Amino acid sequence: MRFSESGIPGAWVIEVEPVGDARGSFARVFCEEEFARHGIETRYRQHSISRSASRGTLRGLHFQLPPHQETKVVTCLRGAIYDVCVDLRPGSPTFKQWRAVELTGENQRRFVIPEGCAHVFQALTDDAEVLYLISTNYNAGASSGVRWDDPAFGVSWPLPVAIMSDRDRAWPPFTG
Repeated sequence: MRFSESGIPGAWVIEVEPVGDARGSFARVFCEEEFARHGIETRYRQHSISRSASRGTLRGLHFQLPPHQETKVVTCLRGAIYDVCVDLRPGSPTFKQWRAVELTGENQRRFVIPEGCAHVFQALTDDAEVLYLISTNYNAGASSGVRWDDPAFGVSWPLPVAIMSDRDRAWPPFTG
């Protein structure tokens, strides 16, 4: 695995290094020792999958409130997504900044979203399937979010937003 800094402290882009032969390929996608060496959480209590049926679908900006903050490792299994991390940590040098990575079933990249950051993605293809490794159990009372189009962040979206949940559409603007 190759680990690249994204420009937001703790948010890493991980590229797998498949080894191939006539049968296909094999790649390691998680190694506790390598994750720990880069300061990345190594214990994931939940593994979840989402499927976005239509190109342009947007999911987020989501995060968990303290003390239920979570680290996510995001992988696109099928299709393609524009995956975004927004730094909501007031003491961070990149507070209110965002970074995006295109994750696809083909490139097999992973994007680490650290605690204290919000996560959102837009499906770039129909039938995009996303796997999340999540460090804490979901807590409905700690679930929160901010507007996907908040000018405090200025995230640039590659496609017009086609579909979004009512809940995501109703998140308040950022006030931090």
